[in-house]
Amino acid sequence: MSAAVTAAALPVPGATLHYRLQGSGPLLLISQSGEGDADRTVDMVPHLTDAYTVLTYDRRGLSRSRADEPGRTTTLAEHAEDVHHLLRAVTDEPVLMLGCSLGAVIGLYLAARHPEQVAALVAHEPVAPRLLPAAARAHHEAELAALQATYRTGGLSAAFPEMARVLGIDLSRRDAEPGLTAQPLDDRRRANFGYFIEHDFSAIIHDTLDPAELTRTTTRILPALGATTAATVFDHQCATALADLLDTEIHTFPGGHNGNTTHPRAYAATLRAVLETV
Repeated sequence: MSAAVTAAALPVPGATLHYRLQGSGPLLLISQSGEGDADRTVDMVPHLTDAYTVLTYDRRGLSRSRADEPGRTTTLAEHAEDVHHLLRAVTDEPVLMLGCSLGAVIGLYLAARHPEQVAALVAHEPVAPRLLPAAARAHHEAELAALQATYRTGGLSAAFPEMARVLGIDLSRRDAEPGLTAQPLDDRRRANFGYFIEHDFSAIIHDTLDPAELTRTTTRILPALGATTAATVFDHQCATALADLLDTEIHTFPGGHNGNTTHPRAYAATLRAVLETV
């Protein structure tokens, strides 16, 4: 039986956030990757709700979370403040958090700025060039800027293959688990991808997170990467750099950069095992 879902909207400074709660037990926030909204992990969440109250949300600018100034880029610090307000609205206890890709960087900001709200963060392949040495950081920021230029001239059809190369994403999904929910590239997802590339890539390029802040947080940060993500792509390098910075082990999850959607059952099982160590 599927867990009952509570959906609601929360006004925050500069926006209104849509969020969903389902399940029972300790609160587990999932901060999605890329163009993902509250429904991105629809296949994984049911494998968690018997043990956790799962909180997902539409990031500002995506789907049902509307910004007061739609054309303005939201910084990663502002995205984290959105989550700070969301957590304050739904609980007064520290939560567990899974952050994937961009969502992992939002989690790192929360760990640095609001550690009392996050007991533990599984940071899966954070897209955080500032974790890397200067030359690698500049190289990968330039990759993201070039991808934006590709999108502006050729649209999503031109951007997808390049984005897959930059982030190490397997577009074929040949290795995916069977029986996944179809997620067609409809108008909502197209709009979300457009916002992600135009605005969130800019937020990453102009990010200001000081990695040294992460060494002082009381949040337990658990770096993670996908088993099939190539070591040459920068999100893999960022996860490794985060583990080195914190002098901690790195956890390997099934699938690649988007293992939470391509391998939802196995990913959920690994996540549960990792969180049991907290």
